[in-house]
Amino acid sequence: MNARRSRLARRSFLAKAGAGAAAVGVTLGAGAARAQSGTPGSGNWLPARHDEDDWLDRIPGKHRFFFDTTTVGSLGQALLYANNYYTGNKNGYGLEATDLAVVICMRHEATAFAYTDAMWAKYTKAFAERLGFNDPKTGQPPTLNVYRASGYGASLRNGGVTLESLIKNGMHFAVCQLATRRNAGIIAQQNGAKADEIYQEIVSNLIPNAHMVPAGIVAVNRAQERGYSIVSVT
Repeated sequence: MNARRSRLARRSFLAKAGAGAAAVGVTLGAGAARAQSGTPGSGNWLPARHDEDDWLDRIPGKHRFFFDTTTVGSLGQALLYANNYYTGNKNGYGLEATDLAVVICMRHEATAFAYTDAMWAKYTKAFAERLGFNDPKTGQPPTLNVYRASGYGASLRNGGVTLESLIKNGMHFAVCQLATRRNAGIIAQQNGAKADEIYQEIVSNLIPNAHMVPAGIVAVNRAQERGYSIVSVT
């Protein structure tokens, strides 16, 4: 009798355990469904997509890298780092430049270097005063975009890596609209011109592969949401 009771007790326990496991399974399944539905607090949040940022996805590449720069010096350093990134991927992984989607963000004081030599020659006074920067070769306000030129050596932080050489590798640039409008306002004030007209002139004279973005800091956010690794260069 005792053996029979033991067997019955064991069957009862297993039945209850099975029911409990089934209940747990239902609970977990429901939880998984909520997570997949993207409900608040589920940990399945996805960023909104905006057409204005689609250019970031059109740059071909197996790897994505985004350099954020805000000063004259940090932009020069980013050019050097970006060149090292291309070289390291080539030497270490056999990857070509076309395998790498690379963007440099020019915002705040770095923004003006997204403009062509023609803009620097025409508005050198405004840029030099805004940046507190002189051409290392002449000691005078720059009459050209020094990061497009060669022959500066160690006097600039780019170590001789020019914008032109990186553009040939497929480099793209996010250019801050807010900073550009500020630059246009300064130029307009100095020359008795209309800021909107100066702004349109500058936008028509950007370096190749440049994309005007509403604000540089917004581009940093959108690039990260689209899978770019971010490095802030100082």
